[in-house]
Amino acid sequence: MQYFALEIAREARTFMIFHRRLALVALAAAAWLVCAPAFADKTTVCTITVNSSDEREVFRRYLPADRYQFVELVERGRPDWLASACRKGIRCDVLVISGHFDGGDEFYSDRVDARESLPVAEMERVSCGGSCPGLFSQLKEVYLFGCNTLNPDSLHAARDEIARSLVAAGHAPADVDALSQMLAARYADSNRDKMRAIFKDVPVIYGFSSKAPLGAKAGPMLERYFQAGEGPTIGSGQPSAKLLALFAPSSMTAASGVSDADAQAAYRRDLCTFVDDRATKAGRLAFVHTLLQRDMAEARLFLDPIERSLDALSESDRAAPAIAPVLAAISSDAAASTRYLAYLRNLGDTLLRTRMIDVASRLGWLTPAQRRAELTRMIDDRLRAADLGAADVEAVCRLNQRHEFDAFAPSLASASHRRTLAASAILACLGDRDAHRALLDALTSAPAPDVAIAQVYLRHHPIVDAGELRHVALRIGTMRDANAQVRVLDALADHPVSDAESLESLVRLFALAKNIGVQRAVAGVLIRSDYRAIAKPELVRALRDKRLKSPDGQDLIDILIRRMQASLGKAA
Repeated sequence: MQYFALEIAREARTFMIFHRRLALVALAAAAWLVCAPAFADKTTVCTITVNSSDEREVFRRYLPADRYQFVELVERGRPDWLASACRKGIRCDVLVISGHFDGGDEFYSDRVDARESLPVAEMERVSCGGSCPGLFSQLKEVYLFGCNTLNPDSLHAARDEIARSLVAAGHAPADVDALSQMLAARYADSNRDKMRAIFKDVPVIYGFSSKAPLGAKAGPMLERYFQAGEGPTIGSGQPSAKLLALFAPSSMTAASGVSDADAQAAYRRDLCTFVDDRATKAGRLAFVHTLLQRDMAEARLFLDPIERSLDALSESDRAAPAIAPVLAAISSDAAASTRYLAYLRNLGDTLLRTRMIDVASRLGWLTPAQRRAELTRMIDDRLRAADLGAADVEAVCRLNQRHEFDAFAPSLASASHRRTLAASAILACLGDRDAHRALLDALTSAPAPDVAIAQVYLRHHPIVDAGELRHVALRIGTMRDANAQVRVLDALADHPVSDAESLESLVRLFALAKNIGVQRAVAGVLIRSDYRAIAKPELVRALRDKRLKSPDGQDLIDILIRRMQASLGKAA
């Protein structure tokens, strides 16, 4: 009986301990349930501070810490900071990006010590890729503090280019307008379209349709917004009419992310095929082939990711068992090749046509000899065009950097082309010396658009002959238009002028100038040149006495004078 009594007592004690522990677990769970909403209700504000921190700090200062938590995604000195954020499992409710965005390819900084940037291609990878499913998945609002972040203007394929290519592809003129509108609506060809595709399903995306205010100005504007008591609405996913009205003079606008019901949803799925990090190189190439079997006006809109897919292939990749058959299938697709070449021959954009010819060569559709013939045909076509301009000169000069096409200059020069300065510049890029001399003569007498063309040429082919530099420098002083003088001087800014006669003529121009812009432009040339060859006390006095008052305080003219004074001191 005593034994049984002990056993009963032991069981009772065990039962009591179990229930005590169960009660403690229940109390802990209840406490967690009480505390969990306070933590879960916090809105995570992710910031990507590539340039100015003004916007971020205003958000941080005015949003209460008990409701908002901040995570800066940029890790200074670490190039893979966005991938690092993905690995940490960060999920953003609000995203604030601050950086310059003028070109539309990346957010970047103008600070010399800043190396971080945010490429659009990386944003697309995070948006589409399987390795980072959470970072953007629960976004309610995005703030893009950068110029042109929501600019609706086409970046690449203008409507008339699409229409012209559709006609060339055999579509009936009556159908072309509707088709070109459909393609323009479906494909992301503006910064606004790109951001909508990246931030899929996000209710509110704020950005700028043109110039955005710098951080030093945007910060105080945001402060006025928060001081009006608008802070609690951040992260609600509802567009703020007050914020848009406050920033309206600075071109702020709003959009929403692409949804599955939008016309651009199919485009986004196609784009994600290229950037999803789960896709193989062979899979991407197979998709390139699929695109090239569509209408070429449609395939052309994917030129950027097609080029990136080809760039990613090494020589060993091309011979790999999974990739070689895909490349062979593309190379042997005569129908796609014919349509592709017909399309590019109809293009009026020289740089775009050059890129498409290069892609055709890399796909095996053009031999090296055929590539040269195709490019020569393109130059000949453009020399006959009425709209020949600076962009054509830039493309041809870049194309002929290795003098691959110099041999074709005589035949092109003798053809019945329009005799314009742009044509002379293109022929000069191909090594034609007569065209080069004509260009230098026109530099100091041509209207402003032609001077811009000459500037493009001189960036690729600087004047190295001292006699030619002297010829241009002397003629600048005879020009009557101060704005034209500034443009020509800017064209000479990267040329190291060492000829004493040229330098003295520029100093005389400085002394006679009635325009501060001309004096600054002269200083820009002199400061990069061998000014020590003419540095004399009387010359420094003349520069100091004749300089016009600067409305902006000290400038390049003051730097030139200080450097000349320093060189005189060393000489003494």
